[in-house]
Amino acid sequence: MLFQFSASAQTRNLNIVFIGNSITYGAGLDSPTTQAPPVMASAWLKKQKHIGEVNFSNQGHSGYTTLDFLPGTDAFKQVEQAARAFTNTSAQLIFSIKIGTNDSAVKGTHGAPASVENYRTNLKTITDALLKEFPAAIVIYQHPVWYSPNTQNGSTYLQEGLTRLQTYIPVIDALAGEYKASNPEHVFVGDTKAFAYFEKNHLTDLQAEQGRQGIFYLHPNKKGAVALGEFWAKAIYKVLKKLPVK
Repeated sequence: MLFQFSASAQTRNLNIVFIGNSITYGAGLDSPTTQAPPVMASAWLKKQKHIGEVNFSNQGHSGYTTLDFLPGTDAFKQVEQAARAFTNTSAQLIFSIKIGTNDSAVKGTHGAPASVENYRTNLKTITDALLKEFPAAIVIYQHPVWYSPNTQNGSTYLQEGLTRLQTYIPVIDALAGEYKASNPEHVFVGDTKAFAYFEKNHLTDLQAEQGRQGIFYLHPNKKGAVALGEFWAKAIYKVLKKLPVK
């Protein structure tokens, strides 16, 4: 029987590890520890019916790619440590993953540019390792977020990178579909709406940053961090509604 959050549904406690890059970390915000998207996502979830305690860890690292999160790396070890550190061991463990921005770069980030094939291989390797170590966990792939086609800071992205980023999206969806057959109810596609939202609302929701090609838009501002956090949270909540009671 599917868990539909009916009047008699049990309360679920959540432990969430947010895996990502500078966007997840909250780069450029006045206080990432209180304003970053994972903070906003957790706050939104706490207000929802049948959601109890929500604990989270922000494992966003500026400039990181899928290569940086492969098993055995320092970043992956930090993810493992974060997942083990939650004190409520009966809570549902969730890994919310949004990686791809830095993979899509033309140059300047680790392994960039990552081909579609390499991106898929790396994402699958990360997912397989997480599910092997934490078999009761669920993994949610959040779609990447739009950035302006003139984005160039310490790394080069530009239109080539933005175009490449969008080729990762079908890979994410297909990989989740494969897991639906091989490991049901453990890997899901999360948010699919933030890309278009930020493309439309970048002037109000993304920071105006000075780059080598003029003002570019990449990182959410305070308003955008709230929006992105809620996109992620709503996607997580939607997934939880589909999961059977354990």
